[in-house]
Amino acid sequence: MSLSLSNKYITPKARHYLELLHVLVSRTLKVRYRGSFLGIYWSLLNPLIMTGLYTAIFGATFAKYYGGSILNYVLAALTGLIVINFFSASTSQALSSVVGNGALLNKIRLPVSVFPISMITANIFQFVMGTFPLLAIVALINSKSLINVVAIFLPFIALVMFCVGIGFFVSALYVFFRDLPYFYELVVFMLWISSPVFYPAEIVPKAVRPFLILNPLSPIIESLRQITLSGNLPDFMLIINALLSGILFAGFGWLYFHRSRSQFMDLL
Repeated sequence: MSLSLSNKYITPKARHYLELLHVLVSRTLKVRYRGSFLGIYWSLLNPLIMTGLYTAIFGATFAKYYGGSILNYVLAALTGLIVINFFSASTSQALSSVVGNGALLNKIRLPVSVFPISMITANIFQFVMGTFPLLAIVALINSKSLINVVAIFLPFIALVMFCVGIGFFVSALYVFFRDLPYFYELVVFMLWISSPVFYPAEIVPKAVRPFLILNPLSPIIESLRQITLSGNLPDFMLIINALLSGILFAGFGWLYFHRSRSQFMDLL
């Protein structure tokens, strides 16, 4: 009964889009992890290994900025790497999604936007199943509050919106500029190095700090760390800043994608 009621409020066009999205996400995950031993947990293994490497090199030096605790540094670095890895994987996969499905689009009339969205959705599934439980346990231990566990999704929603905006933008741009992946690798590296992932923001010279603030990933990382590591209730100012940034980029990316879409078929 409830299913029929919910379907009544979904238009045929929206239902078709959701069904297509489900098929594409399922296909992506099956191809990505076919024959894999760890499956979706590979997405968590990479930041864990990198965290171990950063801790071995920088842990003793930077621990003083995290209450003198190397464990706090480990958790802070891991949180930052989770954000960076999600962004890098989602947007890099979205970048080639339209061009990669050009042959299919030339044969069948499909909503083009579903391809970058499907790549990001596949990574959302990986996060929820693989990474979120770890963050939830850390937040629950530190805050002893289910509010913080639920609040993890707020900066994550901001991260998803940011990835959607960038994903739309780069997937459309790649249709016109096929050298984009090489340049985009540099952009991702710049965002990573300018985000306080493996180093505390306090060590950055004051003259440079304003440029770090311009990095859209910084408020997302700081908000996620505050929720999971501080032991305090969520700082809603940090969350609002992250969400506003995500909404802004999502709107910009969709606008560029929508305006460019009419020229895609001539170039695919």
